[in-house]
This record gives sequence, structure tokens and C-alpha cells, in this order.
Amino acid sequence: MELSVVMPCLNEAETVETCVRKALGFFAEHGVDGEVIIADNGSTDGSQQLARDAGARVVPVTSKGYGNALMGGIRAARGTYVVMGDADDSYDFTSLMPFLTELRDGADLVMGNRFKGGIAPGAMPPLHRYLGNPVLSFVGRLFFRSKIGDFHCGLRGFRRDSILRLGLQTGGMEFASEMVVRCTLAKYDIREVPTTLSPDGRSRAPHLSTWRDGWRHLRFLMLYSPRWLFLIPGLLLMTLGLIGGIALSAGPIHVGDIAFDVDTLAGASAILVIGFQAVLSALLTKVYAMEEGFLPHDPRVQRVIRSWSLERGLVVGGLLALAGLVGLVASLIHWQGHSFGQLDPHALLRIVVPAATALIMSFQMIFASLFVSILGIRRPSHPLVADPAEEAAIVVDAAVQRVRTENGATSADSGSMNPAKTA
Repeated sequence: MELSVVMPCLNEAETVETCVRKALGFFAEHGVDGEVIIADNGSTDGSQQLARDAGARVVPVTSKGYGNALMGGIRAARGTYVVMGDADDSYDFTSLMPFLTELRDGADLVMGNRFKGGIAPGAMPPLHRYLGNPVLSFVGRLFFRSKIGDFHCGLRGFRRDSILRLGLQTGGMEFASEMVVRCTLAKYDIREVPTTLSPDGRSRAPHLSTWRDGWRHLRFLMLYSPRWLFLIPGLLLMTLGLIGGIALSAGPIHVGDIAFDVDTLAGASAILVIGFQAVLSALLTKVYAMEEGFLPHDPRVQRVIRSWSLERGLVVGGLLALAGLVGLVASLIHWQGHSFGQLDPHALLRIVVPAATALIMSFQMIFASLFVSILGIRRPSHPLVADPAEEAAIVVDAAVQRVRTENGATSADSGSMNPAKTA
């Protein structure tokens, strides 16, 4: 079978039959060997029987959610290629040939673009059309260097084996973003074709929740990009805090009638520490995501991990701690020079704040080094457990040795070889 059309369904009695017949009509018109799968997510309005009567195969999916329903249908599909689309009659299932043509040409994922194909009046709320979708698509292109113009088009085609290989995990509406992001990170062949969007044929409200599902999409994009979530903001904060801290450690800075003094120095110190923690979080998140298979292995991160051993991290952390302790000792000497009496807080804080900052960063470095080492031992390069082929060879060898031993014992008892047992 060449093509499976998978439609998630939850109480789509008004439109599911129309969608199934359109897809079957496409098969007949273009001579495509295909099937229509309705991934039912617990409909209570008779959608299942309507879909069967129209010629679809209904696959019940108990786990709730848009993504769960689609993955259940994709797993049940028998086609080499899969086209997924909503069962609300907003997408034209009679016009799937551009998707199939690109798939036949070798594409792994073919995205529809509603902005290029045409959005009918009333088909998409203005908030989604002019703010939500453009902003989220821009974020996706920025974070992951994708060229897709419509990240959340629900009509898309793909090679079934390519998508199953990714191990997609999200069960809600953010499944649409995860598919594009994971395909992009895996360097799949991704293409885009124009498609249309019409007002859906339902009388009830859609399942999509503007703010909740929009936030889930944005949250997913951020969590899958430690570089933009942690690294870039952290480097900016570190740079700002370091420049400000160095400048203010020498003395107050006057800008017109405004004087920046030790209170600003304390703020610069906080910014530096926060930025340093964000950079470490970016590294730790990336390492964990690579180890668990959420993100592909990044050679740059692997080089950092190889060069940043536990011992080196402890040395760097120890040197920072030593610098902090030297600063604190210097502050005590300064206090002693004033007979442990009243001090000028401006002079003292220029010693204490940098010292405290160094101490805080030293422990951040030490704890991060320990955690990276823990992540490293979770995936030993030479595991003690043999691979399946080695295990099979060991079992066979043990069985042969056991038969030989038994044959030897039998021969010793009988004084002659037993031909049947030897065979």
C-alpha cells in the first residue's frame, strides 16, 4: 500500500463522512493504492460508524490528545507514506497530489502552507492568522533554522518509517511543532507545498484553545532549544554583569547627575551569577537531552564535554573559591586596619561583593561538573552487558559444551559412543 490518510477524530459526526469520501475519491481519481484511517479518540456521537460506512478503517486510541490520536493512527497505517489532516472538512482531501508527488520524489516530510495556498474568509481567527501562527512560525525558524513558513499546518505528508524512527512523544496539540522540530534536527528532507484552508463544517466550537495550546507550542519550542532558552540570554547577562562589575570595582561611575556605585555593583554581581547559571543550564540540558535521545548529538557540545572533565571542573571551581576566600581575607585585614570599628561601606563592598561572587560561581562550577560526570556514567561506552549477538553465541556455546559433557559421561558409562545422542 502506498498511501494512508490518517485523521484524528473526536466527535466529528457532522464532517467525518465527507472527509473520508473525499480521500477515497482522490485514490480512485489518481489510481493510488491507499486507505483512510480514522484515529478515534473516544467519540460519543457515532463518528466511528459513520466513518466505517463511508469506507474508512477506524482505529480506537484510548490515550487522550491530538498527538496521541495521530500516533495511534500512524502506527496502524499500512502505507509507505502517510498524509495527516483534521476530520473537520477544513482541508481539501481531494487535492493531495502535490504532497504525494514530493514524497515520491524522496521527501521525508511535506508541509502544507495555508498562507501560500489561500485561507478562506472565516477559516482562521484573526488572532491566529496575524499573531499566533506568524509569531510561533518565526520562533521555530529562528530557533531551529527551519525554512518552514507555516509551522502549524495540520495537513502534511511524510514517510511513515521516517516519522516512527524519531520516537515523537508529545500527546497534545504541540505534536505538530514536535514533528517539524525533530525532522529539522534530524536533517530530514523537508519540503513545503501550498494548500488551502476552508471554514470547518462543524456547528460546535473547535477543540483548539487559543491561549492554552499557543503557550504549549511556545513552551515546546523553548524547551527544545537550550541555546535560545539558556545559552544566549546567559551569555548576554554574563557580559553585562562582568563589564559592569569590573568598571564599578574601581570606583563609582558618574553619568551626568547620576552616580552608579556599590549598589549597582551588587546588581551587576547578581546579573553575572544568573548569567553563569543560565550558561551551565544550557550545557546540562543539552547533555541530558542528547543522552536521552530528545536532541541529536552535537559535535560542539561533545567537544566541550570531552575537554571539561570532572577534575578540570573541580580545579577551576577551586581556583574561583580560592579567589573568593582571598577577597574575604582581604576584607578582614581591611577591617582590622580600622581596629574592627566603623568602616566606609563603599570601600568594603568593593572587596566583599566580588569575593562573594567568586565563591558563588565556584560552587556552581563544582556542582555542574559533578552533574555532568553523573550524566556521563549513565551511558558507559563499554557496557558490561553483551549485545544480543554475543549473548546468543554464549548460549549456543554453553549448549554445545553441555551436550559434549553429557556425551562424554554417557560414553564413559557405556564404554562406547552413543551415535543417536552424538547426532
